[in-house]
Amino acid sequence: MSTDTIERSFPKITEEGLDALRERIGVKIGQTAEPWCHEATRDNIRHYAHGIGDDNPLWCVPEYARKTKFGDVIALPSFLFATSRIISGYVGGLPGIHAMWSGSDWNWHKTVNRNDEITTEAWLKDLIIHDTKFAGRAVQQIYHVDFFNQQGDLVAGADSWCFRTERDHAREKGTKYKELRQKPVRRYTDEELADAGKLYAEEKIRGSEKRYWEDVKEGEALPTMVKGPMTVTGFIAYAQGWGGLYIRANKLAWKLQDAHPGLGIKNRFGIPDCPERVHWEEEFAHEVGAPGAYDYGPERASWLTHHMTNWMGDDGTLRNATCKIRRHNPAGDILFIKGKVTRKYVENGRHLVAIEQEARQQDDELSILGTGIVELPSRG
Repeated sequence: MSTDTIERSFPKITEEGLDALRERIGVKIGQTAEPWCHEATRDNIRHYAHGIGDDNPLWCVPEYARKTKFGDVIALPSFLFATSRIISGYVGGLPGIHAMWSGSDWNWHKTVNRNDEITTEAWLKDLIIHDTKFAGRAVQQIYHVDFFNQQGDLVAGADSWCFRTERDHAREKGTKYKELRQKPVRRYTDEELADAGKLYAEEKIRGSEKRYWEDVKEGEALPTMVKGPMTVTGFIAYAQGWGGLYIRANKLAWKLQDAHPGLGIKNRFGIPDCPERVHWEEEFAHEVGAPGAYDYGPERASWLTHHMTNWMGDDGTLRNATCKIRRHNPAGDILFIKGKVTRKYVENGRHLVAIEQEARQQDDELSILGTGIVELPSRG
């Protein structure tokens, strides 16, 4: 063990803690942590888009967006992650038990326009106990959040869930990453990096070129999208646009830890620091059983929606998207997102296309499963 590694044990999941948490099911949650973004300003939208590597001019370039049917930039669908800490994984109960954001199910009803002010209502929806390879017993903690604009219109609703796991069990007995932890660090060749770069160079934003429902065929593939190679720099770039859960400085960090004593976990200097540092601090990621500093869950869900918005174009509308995370993406991974059309149909006058997505990393290990429903313009 490194001399910089701290030997310690973490709290355990108890039946008393679970019973107390069950009493919260269905109860609306009051103000918790202030959201990163109250409003969909031009800069807030752009910062979020750039945090996932999305340079679509509909979100980022007002001069372009003014020529579209919207008349100005609009928020990309996943921007709403920045307007609610709860949808992003800010869980209550079970103090000291690690939380890993693991999936979401979104439904969008209205466009979020530039300068819309977003408010939310949220509640704990369910608790489900699982037995996992990663950490033995784990608690799936599911929240529902509704999002409203300044007129009181419901613009979206979503479920998201975290798995609560015992850090000691994951580190000492978890088998999910046992082989991966024993592998030497992978170094990419220039040729491998050039292959990923080619996918970036070929990435197409449909934009103003309409994709009509009639032209879509069941079984057709979406272009492969690449994300990575993963770096801590990239994880921080996402946090800049999304805001993180517990990233605070100085007095504000102290206030948060003073209000929630179990939140601050001492670093190698003996200073209480946020549990979120699993995303940039390799040693701490190992302490919770992860294979290394890894990407954010909402970041990955946003990559899947980015894949679909590139494909559908300015006149398409993303109505639903799901994301189910299957493994960590530690620094050094490259992710390849693929998708295909599984169904096209008309419902309540809307011309809809169902999409299935799958993302695998460079060694062909499954990272994410996703689905989407896109509404497209019709020639009829």
